[in-house]
Amino acid sequence: MKRNALFTMLSGGDLRSMGRSEEAAAEVLANPPLFGDLIRGMQSSDPVLRMRAAGAAEQVTAHNPMLLERHKKKILSTIATVTQKEVRRYVAQMIPRLSMTAVERKNAVGILNKYLEDPSSVVRTSAMQALAEIALGDKRLYASIRKTIERVTESETPAMKARGKKLLERLALSPPSMTLRERRRNHLSRRKSS
Repeated sequence: MKRNALFTMLSGGDLRSMGRSEEAAAEVLANPPLFGDLIRGMQSSDPVLRMRAAGAAEQVTAHNPMLLERHKKKILSTIATVTQKEVRRYVAQMIPRLSMTAVERKNAVGILNKYLEDPSSVVRTSAMQALAEIALGDKRLYASIRKTIERVTESETPAMKARGKKLLERLALSPPSMTLRERRRNHLSRRKSS
């Protein structure tokens, strides 16, 4: 499949529909070199194409996060500054999937903190989730991110308060000093006791 065909698949209609983004995601998973076209689509002047490309990119990277690595700088700079809420929510979901240096993680936290000020509660919730995921992997950022989530949880919508409480519980049960094996064991014992 060529870029024009992928863009045609993602274009048309309006922002109320994801169109054929699932089909596009399946195409990219089958042909990973096309992932760069989704990144280009996220920078399009067409808001429908931007949203659908971002949605497809999020779906693809949920299965193959390594595809993000070649595009990390662009995601943490140009794409992260897109103000469209339908793009920001997906960018927030992809950021924790990046393999980042300490400096890049600090930059990512700054981006996500800005997303916490977005008028869209969906964007704010996605940012809160992403921050929690970053905190679980970085001892140095853990305390400040936890405080941020506590602050946001106190002043948000009822749904965001509930989500924030769950994230805070998860952070308390799996501090970043734990190894992955300890986190899994902790998670399994929690599930058994429920």
